[in-house]
Amino acid sequence: MSDADDWRTELAAAGELTPAVVERVTAIHGDRGARAIEAVAEGRVKEYRDFTVVVGHSDEYVVEGRGCTCEDTLYNLDPDDPTDLCWHALAATIADSIDAADHHDMYYSDVREFL
Repeated sequence: MSDADDWRTELAAAGELTPAVVERVTAIHGDRGARAIEAVAEGRVKEYRDFTVVVGHSDEYVVEGRGCTCEDTLYNLDPDDPTDLCWHALAATIADSIDAADHHDMYYSDVREFL
């Protein structure tokens, strides 16, 4: 089991962001981990019927699994490294593990038409 799997397992078992999990996430993922934790704490992870969306400071990013619509994912990350994730994908994973996403009973594709 990798370190990334360890923190996910510990997070799921705790059901909340504990100091130990926060420390491990930031040790493995650095600034991306810190930004992800901040987004979860601020309620910026939105769960729609069709997508998970993380609200950044200048845009919203659609996350599916380890994939994301952000430029960091497109240009900077190693797709073969399971720990190399953008902060949006990390935030979605964390929020899902502790049921901290803001759930919307609608399709994001419908909401996006109004933005």
